[in-house]
Amino acid sequence: MPKSFSRIGIYLGGLVMAFPFLWMASSSLKNDVEAFATPPTLWPHKPTTINYHHAFALADFPRLFLNSLIVSVAATLLQVFTSGLAGYAFARIQFRGKNILFLMYLATMMVPLQVIVVPLFLEMRALNLIDSYWALILPSIATAFGVFLIRQAMLTIPKELEEAAVLDGANHWKIFRHVAVPLCGPSFATLGILSFLATWNSFLWPLIAIYSPEKMTLPLGLANLHGEHNADWPLIMAGTTLAVIPVTIVYFILQKQITQSFLTTGIK
Repeated sequence: MPKSFSRIGIYLGGLVMAFPFLWMASSSLKNDVEAFATPPTLWPHKPTTINYHHAFALADFPRLFLNSLIVSVAATLLQVFTSGLAGYAFARIQFRGKNILFLMYLATMMVPLQVIVVPLFLEMRALNLIDSYWALILPSIATAFGVFLIRQAMLTIPKELEEAAVLDGANHWKIFRHVAVPLCGPSFATLGILSFLATWNSFLWPLIAIYSPEKMTLPLGLANLHGEHNADWPLIMAGTTLAVIPVTIVYFILQKQITQSFLTTGIK
């Protein structure tokens, strides 16, 4: 009986979490009248795809998708690489001041982006990177959370495996490539997913760093669908649905790696 109640609770929780997405997809298929009807309808009486046609007409979605994909993939690969190297160093290499340096690095997680956005803009401007892909990629290539996640995973690797690799003549780079990375695959996948989602959905920094329409990412393009004096919510919901589909697919493909990573690293 307790298991049945737990399962019912999980289903109800999943339904509550999924309802906003279902409402978004439903609203994208409604016309202006039905979108604001009272009482509201969960599913439109006459579904229409006109909002999707208007969204493609008002915004260059192929270009927006391409820009977001380039920035997200590049930032994710670089972040996973740097976090992997730093996580390995903090977990498997002994050096003076390691714990203090790690705590200082973790302390940066308490600093929000809004605090550093001005110096970050000045830095990118000094490097002549404003209004370029690199202005969006470089600030995301290293994160304290990524280092923490990979470090926790690498602490679970048995020391005997490392000692056996050293006896075989392996250096730290070979141990990292052939021992640590394969054993921490789920954690790397989790970091990759979280990094991809964060970069894909980023709005504040791209809004400041990018001003050319041909270099805008998807969140900026969706913001342009909002009118100056009124908002066409079915149109906005259509654009948002299109933006959510790619990341949803990526998440469902790699969701097992996320669960396994949280179980092995002890993060709850």
